[in-house]
Amino acid sequence: MKKLLWGLGISSLMLVVLAFLLGRYAFPNLMLPLPVPEVSEGQRGELGIDKNINEATVDAYLGRSDAVYRDLRMLEDPGNYEAIGGDSKLSGFVRGFEVVPLPYLVNVSGLPEAVGSTYTGPTLFHQHSDGSFTANYEESMAILEGLFPKDKVIFLMCGGGGYSGMLKNMLVALGWDASKIYNTGGYWYYDGENNVSVKRELADGSVEYDFWKVPVHQINFGELTEK
Repeated sequence: MKKLLWGLGISSLMLVVLAFLLGRYAFPNLMLPLPVPEVSEGQRGELGIDKNINEATVDAYLGRSDAVYRDLRMLEDPGNYEAIGGDSKLSGFVRGFEVVPLPYLVNVSGLPEAVGSTYTGPTLFHQHSDGSFTANYEESMAILEGLFPKDKVIFLMCGGGGYSGMLKNMLVALGWDASKIYNTGGYWYYDGENNVSVKRELADGSVEYDFWKVPVHQINFGELTEK
């Protein structure tokens, strides 16, 4: 009997070790501890881009079961982002990120002058000059909590980092935990292994955008109840 119990104990221990090794090597990103959000220095810091988890390192943190990944760009932004070295159309995204356009969530302000005007249609929230926010629809908060769950770590990305900084400030002002939100910077500067290209150049030199590749969350404002 003692030999049997000993054998069962050894077998159980081996199963635990095997499970750990499988988790460690098959899903390495799930095992990485998350650093506390820390703002970068200089101009990137002014945008709120994180010092530790950003375009250069985000690949190591993809695929986590405790996180959601949100890209805040529009598929086609009215702003002239080419004027600052970016793209007005979503030319690609990092695998695992889902698109939730910031201009549909809140009115955008403080853009570089060269960009000009961006989207001016309906938004879930309105930001006032004092930094406070008002919901424009009865369903606004429920939609925001559904897109950005409070019980998850939230990784944000956009074109250059500005939209992500704006949204993090908004979420924190509305009650989200700042320590669980990372502004990972801008796709325009991403050079990792998980790029999904949307922009496609044709043989005749013209360009097409395969927006069908993009996992995007649409907001049907016509179905919402105005406050």
